[in-house]
Amino acid sequence: VVCLVAYHIFFMLFVWSYWKTIFTLPMNPSKEFHLSYSDKESLEREPRGESQQEVLRRAAKDLPIYTRTMSGAIRYCDRCHLVKPDRCHHCSVCDKCILKMDHHCPWVNNCVGFSNYKFFLLFLAYSLLYCLFIAATDLQYFIRFWTNGLPDTQAKFHIMFLFFAAAMFSVSLSSLFGYHCWLVSKNKSTLEVFRAPIFRHRTDKNGFSLGFSKNLRQVFGDEKKYWLLPVFSSLGDGCSFPTCLVNQDPEQASTPGGLNSTSKNENHLFPAKPLCDSQSHLLTDTPSWSESSSKAEKGKVGMSNPALTMENET
Repeated sequence: VVCLVAYHIFFMLFVWSYWKTIFTLPMNPSKEFHLSYSDKESLEREPRGESQQEVLRRAAKDLPIYTRTMSGAIRYCDRCHLVKPDRCHHCSVCDKCILKMDHHCPWVNNCVGFSNYKFFLLFLAYSLLYCLFIAATDLQYFIRFWTNGLPDTQAKFHIMFLFFAAAMFSVSLSSLFGYHCWLVSKNKSTLEVFRAPIFRHRTDKNGFSLGFSKNLRQVFGDEKKYWLLPVFSSLGDGCSFPTCLVNQDPEQASTPGGLNSTSKNENHLFPAKPLCDSQSHLLTDTPSWSESSSKAEKGKVGMSNPALTMENET
């Protein structure tokens, strides 16, 4: 009875998380990141180069854009006609930009990103537990098979196949699940491991890491009762993410306190679409989403992020 109850619990959680991973639509950038009609026309008229970047800088001046391309340009998708939010990438299979894209998984025929990354992790966890449970309960019969302790019927070959299949899937799933647990602990995606995010000041492979606890809560949320259930509880909107303190930008004038000052034309609020209330406490000891020119803000170490300041070129 205990084995039957445990089996069905693992099976239902496995199917539930697998279903949610497959049928949860990947989230796309909000309308604030799409270029207006006039900006699209300006971008098409301008020759490629600095003139196009000037158009993109104007379009992105009020957006929470931290990262840049390798050349230091604003990240722009010419297929979706939008300024890419941080950690957003264009999927060639889905042919659209995916928020916090991790990878396109053929096993679920879906992109794994901000909207379903928690479901994908739980799918790996419960499928691993499911396979381990089957292998453990089948082990005694597998041993009896090799010691000729089973009746000479076709069923004994089913037992051998079941054990080998469960054991092999357990090995592969354990390595994949362990890898993604490491990604969560470092607040990275698979794409960011292969190509570290490039901030305006420099490349920083740990730019989005806030510490193990906060990294975990960004994916699973604050309500621990929902952590093991395939229900969406991740923090944020997928378009903007808090970052750890980055090095000062040498182009910005430094204040006596060692913090970067904010020019009159760069006093923008970040992000244009506010974070949900549940994520605000993640920023208590990390860089703030807004830059203020008030003296009180300048006096707080770590509350002003140089990477937030848009470049003001003539």
